[in-house]
Amino acid sequence: MNGHGGAAQEGDTDPRGDLRWGSIAGLVRDAAARYADREAVVDGRVRLDYAQLGERVERAAAACIAAGVEPGDRVAVWAPNTLEWIVSALGAVSAGAVLVPLNTRFKGTEAAYVLRRSRARLLFVTGTFLGTSYVASLRRAAAEGTGAGPLAGLPHLEQVVVLAEDAPESFRTWKDFLAGGDRVPARAVRERAAAIPGDAPSDIIYTSGTTGSPKGAVITHAQSLRCYDVWSELAGLREGDRYLIVNPFFHTFGYKAGIIACLMRGATMIPQPVFNVDTVLANIAAERISVLPGPPTLHQALLDHPQRAHHDLSALRLVVTGAAVVPLQLVERLRGELRIATVLTAYGLSEASGVVTMCRRGDPARTIAETSGRAIPDTEVMIRDAEGRALPAGRVGEIAVRGHHVMRGYFEDPHETAKAITPEGWLLTGDVGFTDEDGNLRITDRIKDMFIVGGFNAYPAEIEQLLGLHPDIADVAVVGVPDPRLGEVGKAYAVRRPGSTLTADDLIAWSRREMANYKVPRAVEFVTELPRNASGKILKRELRAR
Repeated sequence: MNGHGGAAQEGDTDPRGDLRWGSIAGLVRDAAARYADREAVVDGRVRLDYAQLGERVERAAAACIAAGVEPGDRVAVWAPNTLEWIVSALGAVSAGAVLVPLNTRFKGTEAAYVLRRSRARLLFVTGTFLGTSYVASLRRAAAEGTGAGPLAGLPHLEQVVVLAEDAPESFRTWKDFLAGGDRVPARAVRERAAAIPGDAPSDIIYTSGTTGSPKGAVITHAQSLRCYDVWSELAGLREGDRYLIVNPFFHTFGYKAGIIACLMRGATMIPQPVFNVDTVLANIAAERISVLPGPPTLHQALLDHPQRAHHDLSALRLVVTGAAVVPLQLVERLRGELRIATVLTAYGLSEASGVVTMCRRGDPARTIAETSGRAIPDTEVMIRDAEGRALPAGRVGEIAVRGHHVMRGYFEDPHETAKAITPEGWLLTGDVGFTDEDGNLRITDRIKDMFIVGGFNAYPAEIEQLLGLHPDIADVAVVGVPDPRLGEVGKAYAVRRPGSTLTADDLIAWSRREMANYKVPRAVEFVTELPRNASGKILKRELRAR
């Protein structure tokens, strides 16, 4: 067994209830009082201090209560990184709701699946983002159903609030929604927030898997608070830091290592809706950014930008990266060329609240580049063989995790939960790796064949399921292939139906209409048949070898 001892044993589900906040609602109130005059959020021309942010969150919580949101109800947010995302999400959670963040790269069909599966009662949605009307996309996807109205296919979705000044008929504007909370007394809002127990679910993060359908990892308030108190401590986040949050809020890295961590430490959040290296450089200089977590592609683009020398990046002091192979040269350049004092790598997954291992400040560059660090406190990391036996340091096997941060389970899916968590409490990650003599984890492969496109997890089974809907596709397999810009991208090996004249360009164009951009295969190779073993399983290693 490798890693830190002292993890929760079987049946011990107390995720340290002694944290002073109690719940995320308690954290918001504490931050509003503790850091009242400190700048909390900078979004364009809007600047709020922590007291003002606390007031806005309480008003959003009151509006949720007025809208009929009850403790435990699911409330979804489908929007980019903005102040409205922060306020609507924290408002819903402060009203006792369970947050369901939706990927902004989802098409309408993908979003509708998660809304249907989670039975979300309320949705906050952006207006138009990157030229796409999310409202129109949702209405198209949800119109297919037996009920009446524009969202017939989503019978549980009672209200849609558009985070804009205009909304179509039967939807509400953000302003109108907030006004509805004015009749709810402040005492009722505080009582609702105070009644949230630490072991209540705070969010459901939907993640795809080998089945091809997204599954919702249920995480509690206490788990979220404990994990990101630890994350903030290990990373060295501190009061007065100015944090450019490029990681999407719909992802644990953006929401919890971003918003939640900043609330804990009194750091300033500067949300950036789209990754654009020119905007990142301008923001770092103008806002004196000190903290910039993100995937390696972000930092590589920053270092290689031809105009980098024209921007003052001297305030940068902390970078946390991961989610892909981190070149040693990247760590050395961040430390050397940009004089960044702390560069760390980490490993996590949604099912473990987003964090499992982290490097520590002071680790040598090679440790940071070649490993994902050591288990966070009170967490066990075990490398298992195919029979579930623990392997010693240096031996490769499946990574299993046990501790306070392992999800309660997949939402209303006991079958998949039982496959993911053993009776002894070990979460089977599906990732392959080994630990060195110091307990540093090295990830070598992925059992689930997942690949990472510019920091986004892409799951072949899900992409294959979507491609299989094309009328001209008889059989298909997707693998990740190296890409100089994005790290990895998908390549599809497809078998056409007899008589089809479908081209690679046709299939890629169709994919762009039907799935999030990071899932779209960048290359298609047509084959007469896919290689399979005796039991009919596709031999992806043969496809990768090509």
